[in-house]
Amino acid sequence: MKRASLVSVERKADRLIVMNCNSSRRNALSPEYYDGLSQALDLANQGTEIRSVILMGEGGYFCAGGDLNTLVKRREMTVLERKNNIEKLHNLVRKVRDCAKPVIAAVDGGAAGAGVSLALACDFLVAERQSQFTLAYVKVGLVPDGGATASLSRLIPRQLVVEMCLLGQPVSAERLYQLGVVNVLSDKPALAEAHLIADRIAQGPTRAQGAIKRLVSAADHNSFEGQMDLERDTMAEALGHDEAQEGISAFLERRSPNYA
Repeated sequence: MKRASLVSVERKADRLIVMNCNSSRRNALSPEYYDGLSQALDLANQGTEIRSVILMGEGGYFCAGGDLNTLVKRREMTVLERKNNIEKLHNLVRKVRDCAKPVIAAVDGGAAGAGVSLALACDFLVAERQSQFTLAYVKVGLVPDGGATASLSRLIPRQLVVEMCLLGQPVSAERLYQLGVVNVLSDKPALAEAHLIADRIAQGPTRAQGAIKRLVSAADHNSFEGQMDLERDTMAEALGHDEAQEGISAFLERRSPNYA
């Protein structure tokens, strides 16, 4: 296990577990966490040994987002300097979304601010039943960042996006589960359910999984025709790969495929 003061990165078999260890500040984001998560994602992108990445927070809370004490200091910066700092968060969100391996958010307690953005950037969102998601920027005269409005507007009705952002009130994991934002609503710590998803991912074809992630991401901005063209090209390539040979053979032979 690699651990800095505010982040730990632990490899367990075929997965990486990245823990935000800033529990005294409800796991607010820190430069150490940015670096640790970025390095973990780089490692996951190398080869096929790492099959998934799990994000979690220490002490029963996922992530409180930006540290307000830090934001106070940024008020003294120029607008360009502020933009550059926000772009660091945005680049991390992009890196989570673009990771070649599935990324799973294990949310206990809840997420707030950019912590919500980070959770929404993941491919799977597991939430402990009592957890809540809060975008309270408006209460301190700020606006959402980290892609929060972009992600939510693709997932839930406009009225709920406006409610979350304009009122800044917590929304329960159960409500988001009913709307399909949360994949698994857990009655036990979210990490246990995240591991179950990682187990299933590990049994699948890693190259095809990465290609599916790219297709889903591209659908956000492609036209229907453009997306069909991309599906055609990606499918044609997949058919020629060893994974497809093993998968088709296993299906026809009525056995479980071995993608190791």
